[in-house]
Amino acid sequence: MKVRATVICEQDRHVLLVRKPRCRWTLPGGKVEPGESKLDAAVRELAEETGLGVDGMLYLMELVSGDTRHHVYEASVVNLHQVQPLNEITDCMWHPLDAIHNLNISDATLRIVRAFQRRL
Repeated sequence: MKVRATVICEQDRHVLLVRKPRCRWTLPGGKVEPGESKLDAAVRELAEETGLGVDGMLYLMELVSGDTRHHVYEASVVNLHQVQPLNEITDCMWHPLDAIHNLNISDATLRIVRAFQRRL
């Protein structure tokens, strides 16, 4: 089973989504490397994909979808307005939480965002 650190950045009821070329929108995140903690992977992936730094991460939940185990964190971002697509990411956007279902996203992303909305 793949282990993934997934990050939710929320601002004014908008969530940060990223996209690779010709792929669906997803939450920032990626593979937890051998010997790396899930928290460290979340911080690293967010920085690598968006340039964002954090001053705190809150563990929210674990979600199994297919052959992937997502460990989901909510980030407290320090440089919110400096978000930019980096490395393999070609697009970043802030999307309204209540319209997330209108996008081409994976079932896992939809389930994570809906669970996050319930706690707001």
